[in-house]
Amino acid sequence: MSQPSNFSFERRSAAIARHSQMYQLITLLVALLAANVANAYKVGVGSADMTGPAAQVNFMGYAVPNQIGRGIHMRLHARAYVVVDDDDSRIAFVSIDGGMGSDLLNLKVLDKLSEALGDDSIYSYDNLAISGTHTHSGPAGFLQYVLYQFTSLGYVEETMDAFVEGISTAILEAHNNVQDGVEIAYATGNKLLDSNINRSPSSYLLNPEEERAQYADEGDTDKNMLMLKFTGSDGEDLAMLNWFAVHGTCMNNTNKLISGDNKGLASYLFEREINGVDVLPGKGKFVAAFASTNLGDVSPNTQGPVCHSGPNEGQPCDFTSSTCKDDKGKDKNEACYSLGPGTNGNMVESTKIIATNQFNHALDLYKNQATNKVEGKVAYRHTFLDMRNRDVLLEDGSIGKTCPASLGYSFAAGTTDGPGMFDFTQGTNSSSPFWNVVSGFISKPTEEEIACQSPKPILLNTGDVEKPYEWDPATVPISVFQIGQFFILNVPGELTTMAGRRMRAHIKKVIEDNGVVDPVVTIAGLTNTYTHYITTFEEYQAQRYEAASTLYGPHTLGAYMQEMERIVLDLLNGDESVTDSQPEDLTEAQISFVPPVVVDFVGIGNKFGDVKDDAEKSYGFDEVVSVSFHAANPRNNQRLEDTFLSVEKKNDDGSWGVKYVDGDWCTKFMWEGGVGHAGQSTATVEWDLAEAKEVGAEEGTYKICYFGTRKHVSGKFEEFTGCSSEFAVEA
Repeated sequence: MSQPSNFSFERRSAAIARHSQMYQLITLLVALLAANVANAYKVGVGSADMTGPAAQVNFMGYAVPNQIGRGIHMRLHARAYVVVDDDDSRIAFVSIDGGMGSDLLNLKVLDKLSEALGDDSIYSYDNLAISGTHTHSGPAGFLQYVLYQFTSLGYVEETMDAFVEGISTAILEAHNNVQDGVEIAYATGNKLLDSNINRSPSSYLLNPEEERAQYADEGDTDKNMLMLKFTGSDGEDLAMLNWFAVHGTCMNNTNKLISGDNKGLASYLFEREINGVDVLPGKGKFVAAFASTNLGDVSPNTQGPVCHSGPNEGQPCDFTSSTCKDDKGKDKNEACYSLGPGTNGNMVESTKIIATNQFNHALDLYKNQATNKVEGKVAYRHTFLDMRNRDVLLEDGSIGKTCPASLGYSFAAGTTDGPGMFDFTQGTNSSSPFWNVVSGFISKPTEEEIACQSPKPILLNTGDVEKPYEWDPATVPISVFQIGQFFILNVPGELTTMAGRRMRAHIKKVIEDNGVVDPVVTIAGLTNTYTHYITTFEEYQAQRYEAASTLYGPHTLGAYMQEMERIVLDLLNGDESVTDSQPEDLTEAQISFVPPVVVDFVGIGNKFGDVKDDAEKSYGFDEVVSVSFHAANPRNNQRLEDTFLSVEKKNDDGSWGVKYVDGDWCTKFMWEGGVGHAGQSTATVEWDLAEAKEVGAEEGTYKICYFGTRKHVSGKFEEFTGCSSEFAVEA
């Protein structure tokens, strides 16, 4: 009888052991699952159209009065990223295909978000960052300060409305699409070459030799791209966000078509790669932003500055002043400029080359190198800084000060991406009696201000001018976002290469000294408002364009680093950040001289949308299709999330399918009208078949359509459409 009892006991013991092992396995799996959940985030992404008025509005960037929009090459988009941790702490980062951030833009976006969500505590100045890619081919008029409104004829409500609508729509889309269990990883990867040069190398050389030696492998521009990769809990590709230093100036100041420039095109290429070639621009789930960072002295025009006229034509410009001798032997800046890598400097080809370089590099990082997990809390700190007469603790223990805003003589000289006028040259450390008198009519600086800004000779003393309203911001925002060990420093200006390196290195050490292991630090430039440039103290002494445009004097960078360190320490220690008062809302003071659209007419015997110049019967893939229409002013309807054109392919059943729109790189929408045209206008649509073939265009039967909105004398608006004849595309 004892044998069965012993047998039963052994079976029970074995069963208990098996259950124990299973319990341990389950416990381990639960622990692993919990760890994975803890290392994951709630993330939502969104993209929206913010293109703005397609005609009759000056472009923001070059400040060239006659660079007035006449159509669209690519639409502009806002790309939003909302990241939330388990404690519901969240940040919203938005990269916009626009010149820069704007404090008034932030205010209006926050008002719209509060209205839509019924809660003004979810998003605020503290946790919202809007960073411009710095394209110079988008509409102006969205900053509230006079200096940025001269060439745009004041404030442009149409631009502001489109930007607010697009940005808030992108954020709301991200907010409403937040999903659990998103993994965030980062990559830096190898250097991206042949995509940027330093446009003020003589200034860069003024930085300490030992500091420059730390970056000998990169030289005088940052060549590393820093990327965040967002992957859903099911392994789905969700989004990508990267930072790489290069100006949005491939398209030069003769361009009159709205464009996201190299970064906008890189985003287009990346999103098309992941979403698929059949998904129209801005309509896919995957979002890819190529954001700006310390691009202050960084140009995409990689051929470098040469003289384009005069006795030294074809030779390098003067290294220090970026000038060329004219036929009378005088140093002039107008003939010295850089061209991009395109054939003979072709700006469209150059844009494509620089964009494709960034796209290919980013795609490699995304697919092969973005494996470093981001883990930890989401946190943020923000402060407003009154930058007038702010104390700055210097390395030797003495106290320096910032100054009321002003611009130096070399500001008017422009850069080798777009030279200025009136015989101003870069590197000017002395003033002119004539220009002193002219600028004195605006505001004459005090002796204290002159000494504070030294060696900058003050051309425009903008900080003291308040008529008709402020000319430059006195109070500016800075903030820091933390996502685990990843830190984003949001700065309202264009830091030069070494200014950015110095800030990143300093803040990284502060973070490491406070217990964070292997922190990753990036700078989001041109964020939340615009304060021109930020050079190092050493670069400031040379007074090239970037230094002359460093508003608050030689200690501007020191002030930003000091205050960024303060709020980073507040974040790490769990303290609130002290802040100055936020900038005044100047909406009611804004002045605009942009004429309204009065009425649209069409010639006798014609109708709106009628074809003026039709397509040929057939084309090869090496040709450009061009069709023109009797049109109306595109300002009547900006067609946000829509299009002014379509390229449509005939299906086997006789129906038509839209293949390309005005947001595609292979199309152009061009408008001619306005003053001198008696209310009549022409819209021309171009379709580049070689570019279309690169993204999958096939042989077949096509037509091109144009969509417009006319304005009657009564003020009533009326939609209309016109289409070309059918044409064949053949190999």
